[in-house]
Amino acid sequence: METIIVYVDDAEYARRLLQATAQAPQASRAQWVLVACAPRITHRVSKFVSNRSRENWRNKWADRLFQDCVPMLNARGVQVSTVLARGPLPELLASLQAEHGAQAQVIDMRRPKMQEQEVQLAAAPAGVSPLRKLAGTLAGIGALWTVLIGETLAA
Repeated sequence: METIIVYVDDAEYARRLLQATAQAPQASRAQWVLVACAPRITHRVSKFVSNRSRENWRNKWADRLFQDCVPMLNARGVQVSTVLARGPLPELLASLQAEHGAQAQVIDMRRPKMQEQEVQLAAAPAGVSPLRKLAGTLAGIGALWTVLIGETLAA
């Protein structure tokens, strides 16, 4: 039996992709392994949270993710097992391939991370770009210099 390993970190984003992938003819004959990739806890938060509470949060997060994704796959007749990633993904993938076979197909359905510059552009108003702000500032400085030099030469 063919195995499909799917990395998921956002149920809403992955649901659309899972529906499209699960409609393929060979999808219902495959064993699906849904791997929940929990978001990282920032360094500042991790200083104040115990390992036990961090694990409890990660387990609850994964349960909510699986509750959103697994029923949709089961309705399409897909056999699904779930795994929560607790460490680096390459190590987890190696253990899953050892368990299910090295020929397992791996699909990454994690939400793409936006670069910092893209986030700033997305947060800016739609009509004003950062380059236009810079151009306006430089034009204002040039006009000020022109007035100052004109006043100096006239005196």
